[in-house]
Amino acid sequence: MRLDKYLSSGGKYTRREAGEAIRHGAVTLNGLVVKDPSRKTNAETDTVTVSGKLFRYTEFRYLKLNKPRGYVSTTDPDDRSVMNLIPSEFRKAGAFPCGRLDIDTTGLLLITNDGQLAHELLSPRHHCEKTYRYKCKAIGGDQVRKLEEGIDLGDFRSMPCKVDACDPENGTITVTEGKYHQIKRMFLAVGSEILELERVRFAGLTLSGIEKEGDYSELDGSEIELLRSLSSKQTNTQ
Repeated sequence: MRLDKYLSSGGKYTRREAGEAIRHGAVTLNGLVVKDPSRKTNAETDTVTVSGKLFRYTEFRYLKLNKPRGYVSTTDPDDRSVMNLIPSEFRKAGAFPCGRLDIDTTGLLLITNDGQLAHELLSPRHHCEKTYRYKCKAIGGDQVRKLEEGIDLGDFRSMPCKVDACDPENGTITVTEGKYHQIKRMFLAVGSEILELERVRFAGLTLSGIEKEGDYSELDGSEIELLRSLSSKQTNTQ
């Protein structure tokens, strides 16, 4: 992998900070100063220092994927698995989807091998925000109000949420739960129906840089720090 990506993968540096350190001669690769951020580096065999200090490659990997329609959020052997859309190194590292999106739901999906962080983000007690862009059969103000107040779905009552309706058929909904088919069930309960659903935000992450379905990118240092800070705040409120 590129030397600047190697340095930013653990979250200590952003990609830009890593590139600047390399170009300023602060980084050595196997004892030699390297000023080219694109220089290839082997995480298993190479030794890298930054400002004279040994840089230790992190075991945790973080990637965001713009999940296309028709793929399933699973690590099971399946031609439709989202894991087939990303580099095989993530599967080898034990990465998995952090949460699930339905087969016909598109959008932001976090993939990581950081089990503790994933648990904290997904725990119902932590109320991690998830925002979806929807297209539905037309709804009115009363239906929006009912959605926002929470709806009795039989097996549970949805928590209050935020709906921003651009018009009767399009808008965004922000929830803090992630139960099976929850948003689709909520709209059905108020006499509407979800026609298209795309997750555009999860735990502070957005689709920035992965706007097209199937696009993916490793999180940079600032994005990793965002997740860790959110996870820390949630843990401290228990």
